[in-house]
Amino acid sequence: MMRAPLSRQAKRVALLTAATMATLATLATLATMAGCAVGPDYVRPEVALPAAYKSQTPLDAPAPASAPASQDWKPAQPADAKPRSPWWEVYGDPQLNALEERVATSNQTVAAAAARFRGARAAVAQARSAYFPTITANAAFNQSRISSNVLYKSSAGVTVPDYLIDAQISWEPDLWGRISRAVEGGRAEAQASAADLQSAILSMQAELATSYFDLRGTVEEERLLQATLQAYEKALALTRDRFAGGVAAESDVAQAEEQLRATQAQLIDLETTRTSLVNAIAILVGETPSNFTLDAAPLNEAHAPHPSAALGALPLSVPSALLERRPDIAAAERRVAEANARVGVATAAFFPNLLLAATGGLEATRFSSWLEAPSRFWSLGPQLAFTVLDFGGRAAARDAARAAYDESVADYRQTVLTAFGQVEDNLNALEVLRRESEAQRDAVDAAQRALGKVSNRYENGAITYLSVVVTQAIVLSDQRTAVRIERRRMAASVALVKALGGGWTTVELPSAEEVSRRD
Repeated sequence: MMRAPLSRQAKRVALLTAATMATLATLATLATMAGCAVGPDYVRPEVALPAAYKSQTPLDAPAPASAPASQDWKPAQPADAKPRSPWWEVYGDPQLNALEERVATSNQTVAAAAARFRGARAAVAQARSAYFPTITANAAFNQSRISSNVLYKSSAGVTVPDYLIDAQISWEPDLWGRISRAVEGGRAEAQASAADLQSAILSMQAELATSYFDLRGTVEEERLLQATLQAYEKALALTRDRFAGGVAAESDVAQAEEQLRATQAQLIDLETTRTSLVNAIAILVGETPSNFTLDAAPLNEAHAPHPSAALGALPLSVPSALLERRPDIAAAERRVAEANARVGVATAAFFPNLLLAATGGLEATRFSSWLEAPSRFWSLGPQLAFTVLDFGGRAAARDAARAAYDESVADYRQTVLTAFGQVEDNLNALEVLRRESEAQRDAVDAAQRALGKVSNRYENGAITYLSVVVTQAIVLSDQRTAVRIERRRMAASVALVKALGGGWTTVELPSAEEVSRRD
């Protein structure tokens, strides 16, 4: 099949148009490469930082006999490039270590955050695609009948087929930085999503550690009640013997039995707490509670390290380092950068858009001539679009973007303030609980000494059994309070680790180039 040659005039038009398009494309490319991006360049907002924390006292509270002495607080060293062990290993509990390792891979809250991060990375790739030309293709066949009631009777009632195949290419040069600002904002949002992911992991790990230590504390209370029940059973047997021998009153037997049954009820009630904690841990590690079991050691297990011994090993960084160590602060700061880039996008709307487009293809009314040279058509040309009047629409959009930026700055500063407050709260809580633990241990010792004296006086017939019952109840209450204080200390220590960022640093935040890559 031979092609019909182009006329000399058509060739001139084609060459001139192609040259014009090439010149415009070159100029647009040079302008794009020059990096002309309207809008403000990003500067991290300033925040007021304290020189030191108010509470920086030693936290080595007296531990149970099974627990080694802890150390004073140590300032964190600037060793971000060195590999760090997971923060929970400071507690020296292999069972906790095994559970924590499962959070990052099996927890569904973490999985949702990871999916959001992947979506943010995909959004960056979508924004970057605007840098490049768009190419589309089309193939169509249409058949239409011309009305019989038309001006030109020669074509009235004629059925006309139309065969079409064409391709279009269009490209919008980023003359004013609209695309680059959009990419910049997308990258910042992706980095914020990465920090959100780390924050979710840290939150779930901290929640797991808290639930785990609560479980160990509950098991410790169960062991305490079981030991107390054994003592109460012996006391009941002794009281019955004394009643049978005519030494004790029948009311003594009733009081001893009531005390035993009430303590049994307390032990049964703890089963609900223990079951709820085990179920919570199962959910945190991504398992169905009905298929999950966990046998935790008591909090004061003689053959296991006492968790409170690790309190002094927790690193306490200087306040200025907190900005680099908390993923939620990093996420808030990256969202300030994202909002700043959106101001640039809104500002670019005030400038004209240049579109370079070309179309070409084959079109004919007969299939036999569809692919012949005369069926060719094409068009080349630039298009410059500028909004002359929109009655304040663009200005309102820019004002909204600036307001969103101001909001993100306030959110960032509020996040920083909240972070410092959490550190101070937990430092203070640990110091208060340290002193409370010491005082409570003295109370337990005093109550136990009083119980020994009261028991001797009862056996000698000097007092009634009611005095023994009251003193035994005081001893049990003081012992359970001591266990609960230890649980609160462990919860506060985990909360402090979380408040300090759990060892995370901004060095681990993916770079702009890394969030732009698609795996």
